[in-house]
Amino acid sequence: MRLGYRVFVAWFLLAGVGTLLFYHSVINQLPSSMRQASEEVLVDSSQLLAELAALHWESEFVPGSPFSEALERYRQRPVNATIWSREKTRTELVVYITDEHGLVLFHTEPGQMGQDYSGWRDVAMTLRGQYGARTTRTNPDDPFTSHMYVAAPVMGPDGLLGVLSVGQPTASLQPFITLANAHFWQRGSLILLAALLLGGAMAYWLTRSIRRLVDYVERVRHGGRASLPVLGEPELDRLAQATEAMREEIDGKAYVENYVHTLTHEMKSPLSAIRGAAELLQESDLPDDARQRFTRNIDAESDRLQRLIDRLLSLARVEQRQHLEGVERIDLRPLLDQELQAKQSLISRKQLQVDVQVADGLQLEAERFLLEQALSNLLDNAIDFTPEGGHLFVRAAQTPGGQVQIGILNEGPLVPDYALERVFERFYSLPRPDSQRKSTGLGLSLVQEVAQLHGGTVQLCNVPGQGVRVDLTLPLAQRRA
Repeated sequence: MRLGYRVFVAWFLLAGVGTLLFYHSVINQLPSSMRQASEEVLVDSSQLLAELAALHWESEFVPGSPFSEALERYRQRPVNATIWSREKTRTELVVYITDEHGLVLFHTEPGQMGQDYSGWRDVAMTLRGQYGARTTRTNPDDPFTSHMYVAAPVMGPDGLLGVLSVGQPTASLQPFITLANAHFWQRGSLILLAALLLGGAMAYWLTRSIRRLVDYVERVRHGGRASLPVLGEPELDRLAQATEAMREEIDGKAYVENYVHTLTHEMKSPLSAIRGAAELLQESDLPDDARQRFTRNIDAESDRLQRLIDRLLSLARVEQRQHLEGVERIDLRPLLDQELQAKQSLISRKQLQVDVQVADGLQLEAERFLLEQALSNLLDNAIDFTPEGGHLFVRAAQTPGGQVQIGILNEGPLVPDYALERVFERFYSLPRPDSQRKSTGLGLSLVQEVAQLHGGTVQLCNVPGQGVRVDLTLPLAQRRA
C-alpha cells in the first residue's frame, strides 16, 4: 500500500475510532444524565406539593377534598405543548401521600388507597429523615414501564406528618433521548466526514511533498536538470537541502574526475603531434619547407588545444547550471544578424550564400549569453560542413505549440546513420569535408545543454536532396520559479 493511502487510512481510523468511542460514551451516558435532570425537577415538585399537602392535612385527602379535587383537575387538564419535536398532550405525574406509618392516604390512582408503602425506598428513607427516591417497573420484563419517584416530608407544627411522593414514567424521556441520539449521530457523521476530508488533504499534502522530493532525486539520478523544490515544511525542506548538498558533493567529485579523464584523453593526440613536430624541428639538416610545415602543425595543434580547453570550460559552466540567470526578452532577428556578422570572414572565405528568413517581431525569453553561444556553435558547425560556394539557410518562426523553432540547413553531405544518434555526445565529431579534420566535438553538446536549460530541444536530421538541418526549439516564455 502506498504511503499516502497508509497515512489516510491511519488518520481516518484514528479519528473515526476516537469519534465513535466518544459518541458511544456520550450516548450511553445520555439516558442517565436525562434521568438526573428529570429527578432534579421532581425534587422541586415534591417539595412544593409537600407544602401544599401540609396546608390541607386537617381536611384530609378523601375524594372531594380541595387537594384531591386540585390533583384531579390537574390530571384532566388539557395540554398542548411542543417540546422540541415532541407533542405533549397529557399530564403524566403520579402523586401519592402516606402517613407517618407509610399507609397511603391519597393516590392519583384511587385503587392504591390504603396500601402499605412503608417498604418502598422513597417512603422508608424519607420517614427516617433521609432523601428518598426510587425507580420501579410496573412490568419487570419491560424497561419502558419504569417510573421514577422522589419523596418529600410533609411537615406540621409538631413534626413529621407523612410523606408526599411525585413520580414520572421514564418512558416520557425516551423521545428526547431518541432525538438527542439522532442529533449526536448526525454531528458525528459530519465530524467523520470532516476527518475524512482532512485526512485526505493531509495525506495528499504529505505525499505530494515527498513525491516532489523523489521526482527531484530521480531526475538528478538520471542526469537531468532539476531545481531544488521548496516544500513548505521545515523538516522536508531540510531533507531536500541535505539531498541537494549531497548531490552537489557527489556530482562535483564525479564531474571533476570525468572531465580530467576526458580532457587528458583528448589532449593526447594534439600533444603527440606537437611533440613529434618539435623533435623533428631539432634536426639540423631539415629542409626549410619541412620546417615550415612542422611549425604550422605546431601552431594548428596549439590552436586546437586552446579551442578544446575554451569549449570544455564553456560546456562545464553550462552543465553545472540548474537554472537560468538574467532571463530577458530577446528580439531574434537582430541576434541572428549579429552572429552571422561575426562569422562573415568564414562565410566570405568559402563564398557561401546565406538565406535568412525570420518572422517579423519574433521574440522569446532566454538568457542572452547562452543563446548567443548556442547560435554561434550551430553556425560554426553549419559553415564547416557547407561546401565552397554552397548555400546556408537560416529559418526562425513560431510553432503552433507556443514555441520558437530556429532551423539551420547546410548543403553539406548527409550524416551517416550510425552517427545521427551520437552527434550530440561530448567529444564526438565527424571529419570536415574540406580538411578531413575533426573538431573538438563539444559544440553540439553545448547547444544541447543550452536547449535543455531553457526547457527546449535540439535535433539534427538529414534532408535528402538538400543537406543537413539542425532545429533548435525553445519556449516563448520561461517558467517563473
